[in-house]
Amino acid sequence: MAPTIPRIGKSAPLFEGEIVRYDSRKKEILYDKISLVNIIEDNQWTVLFFYPRDFSRLCPTEIHSFNRRVKDFQKANCVLIGCSTDSRNSHKAWMERPRTKGGIDKLSYPLLADPSLKITSAYGVLEKSAGLALRGTFIIDDQGYLRSLTVNPPSIGRSVDETVRTLQALQSGKSCPAGWRPGRKTL
Repeated sequence: MAPTIPRIGKSAPLFEGEIVRYDSRKKEILYDKISLVNIIEDNQWTVLFFYPRDFSRLCPTEIHSFNRRVKDFQKANCVLIGCSTDSRNSHKAWMERPRTKGGIDKLSYPLLADPSLKITSAYGVLEKSAGLALRGTFIIDDQGYLRSLTVNPPSIGRSVDETVRTLQALQSGKSCPAGWRPGRKTL
């Protein structure tokens, strides 16, 4: 049976789980919990992106691209979350390792651990045979509705610029032509 991908305009699958995040005040990497219900209760949008595996070669290119744009997500009242099927311990080890040695250093957003495969399955991006996630990106509004989704195979990185642009277009509440940017004419 083929995985079911959530539908745009419908409620996004609820999730909760353990995250690894860098606390810049304490200057340490911490374990914590996160849930979509709490994010919605805080009236925030969510960008949940899935990536295949920690300690890989392609995934850090996206992880750092998202990190460079984290202020854009914060400005849009949006919680950014990266997720893979790795454990929280794997996420922490990867974050502790310097980039020059195959790590990702400290990020400005959390990584969600999904070793049970429940979240990855609920979002329809689990590649069962490999036990890893496809490169899915899901934009969820502040009411918990799925507003946008894209899915790429493991070998193709996504455009973080397009994710930011799509989030901004959705939040404009208007019809936005190709290449639209904030401040430009809508339809």
